[in-house]
Amino acid sequence: MADFMEDGAALTMAVYAALTYDIISATNSSPQTTEINAATRAASLMKWVRIGLWQAAAFAIIGVMLNAREGKSPWPPAIGSGLAGWLLWMQYAHALKAGLSSTEPGTETYG
Repeated sequence: MADFMEDGAALTMAVYAALTYDIISATNSSPQTTEINAATRAASLMKWVRIGLWQAAAFAIIGVMLNAREGKSPWPPAIGSGLAGWLLWMQYAHALKAGLSSTEPGTETYG
C-alpha cells in the first residue's frame, strides 16, 4: 500500500474522478432532472447512468493496467473512478426514489 503514496498519486486519482464525472455528464442530464421527471422517464434515465458507469469503468481499467505496466500503483485510478462512480450512483438512485415518490409534476409534457 506504500506504493499508493507515490508522487502524482493524488493527481492521478483526481483525473480519474473527474473523468468519471465527465463521462456521466456526457451521458445523462442530472440527478435533478432524474428526480423531476422520474415518473415518465425513470427507466431511460437510469439506463444512461448505467451506460455512463460502464464507460467510466472501462477507462478506470485501462488506467489500472497502464499504471501496472509502468510499475505504478493501480489504486489512484481505481479509487478515483470507483469513488466518483459510487457517489454518482447514490445521487441518481436517491433522485429516482425521491422523484417516484413525489406528487409534484415533471417538467416535460408529451402530446
